[in-house]
Amino acid sequence: MPTGDDRDHRWHPQRGLIASLSRRRALSWMLLPAAGLVVPAAWASAARIASARVWPAQEYTRLILEGPLPIAHQLLLLKDPHRIVLDLEGVELTAELAQLPARVQPGDPYIAGIRFGKKAPDVLRVVIDLRGEVTPQLFALKPVAEFGHRVVLDLYPQNPVDPLMALLDEPRAPPAPAAAAEREPPRAAEAKAPPRTGAPRRITIALDPGHGGEDPGAVGRRGTYEKNVVLAIARKLKGMIDAEPGMRAMLTRDDDYYVPLAQRVQKARRVRADLFVSIHADAFRVPTARGSSVFALSENGATSAAAGWLAQKENAADLIGGVNLDVRDPVLARTLLDLSQAAQINDSLKVGRHVLDGIRNVNPLHKAFVEQAGFAVLKAPDIPSILVETAFISNPDEELKLRSDRHQRSFAESMHQGIRRYFAQNPPLARVG
Repeated sequence: MPTGDDRDHRWHPQRGLIASLSRRRALSWMLLPAAGLVVPAAWASAARIASARVWPAQEYTRLILEGPLPIAHQLLLLKDPHRIVLDLEGVELTAELAQLPARVQPGDPYIAGIRFGKKAPDVLRVVIDLRGEVTPQLFALKPVAEFGHRVVLDLYPQNPVDPLMALLDEPRAPPAPAAAAEREPPRAAEAKAPPRTGAPRRITIALDPGHGGEDPGAVGRRGTYEKNVVLAIARKLKGMIDAEPGMRAMLTRDDDYYVPLAQRVQKARRVRADLFVSIHADAFRVPTARGSSVFALSENGATSAAAGWLAQKENAADLIGGVNLDVRDPVLARTLLDLSQAAQINDSLKVGRHVLDGIRNVNPLHKAFVEQAGFAVLKAPDIPSILVETAFISNPDEELKLRSDRHQRSFAESMHQGIRRYFAQNPPLARVG
């Protein structure tokens, strides 16, 4: 939309008017409208796709194109039938890109198929046939870790699933077997009773399997991905909690896709969780490091150099997993401010000690106390929150434990017992509304 001052204004679908370039400058630079990114036009002519990936999930499907240089791209959303057109400037149909249609799974909830065409001699057109209406988000990511320049297309449902409604709609799990009840610690039965201070209600626990999708987390020497083993442990722990009368659990992710750290906290708050447990598998540069750890939030720095290093590494997960920084939630931003969280931290240390006592029965402890550091995922001001490093995936012996279904169940059971003991001694207050 040119104006009298001879400038070329550009419109971004989420941020509105984002750039005002002189016409002369616009000739030598290329604006990527969907990502609000400006790159030299000469780069685009050399762009190529080195990798193309699809991460399908009910929550959203993510398509990623990766190359050594920025990829000039533009998106068009069409109806009758529903489809997305993605034009890639200066990109050839390489063998890697040609395999993308075969990577679409038959059960993908949003993508029906992918095909290619030529819009112009130097423009490759990617047509994504959809199963219905979607809300797309398209953005670019700069190189990080082993990744190059990425173009990310996220396909969300028109009416996203509400975590609270999904939790309410879940079928009740069958009662726990008698054998589990016989192993119950002396005061654990109290956790099954209604909260003493009000009307009966179920205790809700948010389980957060770390990493996922683009972000594998740590990788063991045998090729074990942290994201896979922590999801397996979280699923087992959820089954145990759901079998408890008066308790229920929700997963921040229930498949292999990435959830930004802030959204994990947001989901827990949406279901009004009484406890947030983030589950991970540690890694260190030497294979001799071993043992389980439990962390709580710290307002005043980490309790050790290793705890600070680990928090910094985990907080950087969004860079690898890929987050659209153009979409911001002011309410969530306020939630994640460094508020006065003394009460939350105090409760987190309590539950952390109970969980640590449970884990020591199935694996040696890396530290015999709950450590503290500035983990972004533990910053819900109104939910006691802990991060559990089940074992060192970088240690060959502990990697074998993490791969074992039996040991995964033992890790889950140890956390389960610690959670029960905490709520037996600290029953939550009744809620209003």
